[in-house]
Amino acid sequence: MAKKNTSSNSIQTASIASASELTMRYGDQVLLDGATLAIHEGERIGLVGRNGCGKSTFLRIIAGDLKPDSGKLAHRKDMITGYLPQTFELEESATVMDNVLSGAQHISDLIEQYENLDADSHISTELLDKITHLDGWNLEQRAESLINHLHAPPQDKEVANLSGGEKRRVALCRALLARPDFLILDEPTNHLDTEAIEWLEVFLSRYKGACLFVTHDRYFLDRIATRMVELFRGEFISYHGNYTDYLLARAERMATEELQEHKRQRFLKKELDWVRRAPKARGSKAKSRIDAYFEVADKDAPEQDLDVDLIIPPAARLANKIIELRDVGMGFGGRRLFDHLDLDLEEGQRIGIVGRNGLGKSTLIKIMLGELQADSGTVEIGKRTQINYVDQNRLALDDSKSVWEDVGEGSEYVRLGDENISLRSYLKRFLFTDDRINTKIELLSGGERSRVLLAKILKRGGNVIVLDEPTNDLDLGTLRMLEEALTGFKGCVIAVSHDRYFLNRVCNGILAFEGEGVVKYNVGNYDYYLEKRAQKSNAGKGGQPAVAPVKEEVKPVGRKLKWKEEKELEEIEQVILTAEEEVESLEADFAAPDFYENHSEDWKELEDKLAEGKKKVLELYERWEELGAIKAASE
Repeated sequence: MAKKNTSSNSIQTASIASASELTMRYGDQVLLDGATLAIHEGERIGLVGRNGCGKSTFLRIIAGDLKPDSGKLAHRKDMITGYLPQTFELEESATVMDNVLSGAQHISDLIEQYENLDADSHISTELLDKITHLDGWNLEQRAESLINHLHAPPQDKEVANLSGGEKRRVALCRALLARPDFLILDEPTNHLDTEAIEWLEVFLSRYKGACLFVTHDRYFLDRIATRMVELFRGEFISYHGNYTDYLLARAERMATEELQEHKRQRFLKKELDWVRRAPKARGSKAKSRIDAYFEVADKDAPEQDLDVDLIIPPAARLANKIIELRDVGMGFGGRRLFDHLDLDLEEGQRIGIVGRNGLGKSTLIKIMLGELQADSGTVEIGKRTQINYVDQNRLALDDSKSVWEDVGEGSEYVRLGDENISLRSYLKRFLFTDDRINTKIELLSGGERSRVLLAKILKRGGNVIVLDEPTNDLDLGTLRMLEEALTGFKGCVIAVSHDRYFLNRVCNGILAFEGEGVVKYNVGNYDYYLEKRAQKSNAGKGGQPAVAPVKEEVKPVGRKLKWKEEKELEEIEQVILTAEEEVESLEADFAAPDFYENHSEDWKELEDKLAEGKKKVLELYERWEELGAIKAASE
């Protein structure tokens, strides 16, 4: 394939970093093969490509964490880089805040140097200007804001006591804190809930530096990327625009290549007979024609980007009762997660469970599976129900075994419904070539390990598939195949996910954990749930909660509304709308990267105002429900 590297900007901005003719290989696997890329000021580049193609390797190289086999790297002098790798290290004995602040150590060093200077030092003014330019005096407030908005653990908690997901959120805060000139993010949305992802989208859309990131979140790519770069067969291909623009342009490119290949084959077929019949060419015209034939014949056909061929074994027949929850409640750590939850799973139902981390989504899954005992209520599993559970940690892989040994588990065949297929054929569906099938697990890339896990999990079958964060670490092509396999699955699917694109493609019902013990069920996909929630927010309408907030129910009181109450009820929807707009405006201010720079004196006051605003909105909704109940009872 010919190299392509077109700029995403109509007006070329200055390059802050570049990679030229990079090569990198691990054993027989070529990751970079003369790869060249320039990153310009203000760009937000989404890097895409198959798992195992070398995306994370390139991020490590451009971040200065790994040396390529050959090629040149260049970057702007005195450039500050922020980097979130897939595998990171934190100071285990330090607190969350100390780890986050370490991301701006250069600013802390400047402050320490300034504070230790003599009063008449000739460099004090220069240092003060640098600190002010870097907004150094508000460093701790900015760290607090990141910890809060990205739902990281409490700032005084010791890192050694955190889960893997919590540590990743701390590492992301650390990478963002210094507002670097060049931000490199490897899967920044992993282990973030939807609310935190949306805040990060706002943060990066206002971010003034250049950003290079890898993510499987297609909505994130659509909303943030100004240029898409595909790593394909060791080279970079650039596309102007976001993920949707990339898909369209890529389809056009592939169609053009296919047409050119068709013309090439037609030319070769036509000329082949003449070349075979032609006597030894002595004339210049005959020789020229033969040379032209062999020149075209020597060209390679465009390489095809193969897709994983995911097949979920057919679901065994389900009984009328599949999974049934009655009046289920659960508390943890002195607070109620949910109460009075009723749920009947029906054949063909694909439920997406959504909400912030820590609200009880995974707890509910474990209750449904019998791994946890609920505080109250009952859970019944149908006699024919066969659950295939894919948890957040997936299955353990044995690094000492080959792909063949670990997936096969002693068998050379995989059962798919009523037939057996060879293990080799099954693994080829997951894009493992003969040499990779016999490769040890420890030598695989992160993406290849994810495909091994999928192969190992899906061969177990089942008629109810339960997935906890299934999209983490999968490339975009594999994600599309997984989504298609799940939508064609005849059994039931329950998926805990923050991937909005996945929820829209797969789910026909959403169970939403909204906080404060509120859990609501809506028929339809995620966008439809958001639409219904917005309708309720703006006009006091929406679906009925599957679980009400833990508060006393409003009782009809058997009287008519007073004139003042009638007037209040007529106007309260507009009052609620105005109150919510004030809250949204304040939240947008807090999300701005320069918030603490502009509000260094009054940020605490604004924080209190935001808390009061949220409280007021809740009180208004309670009042609206109370007035509505009185009116309904009187009618």
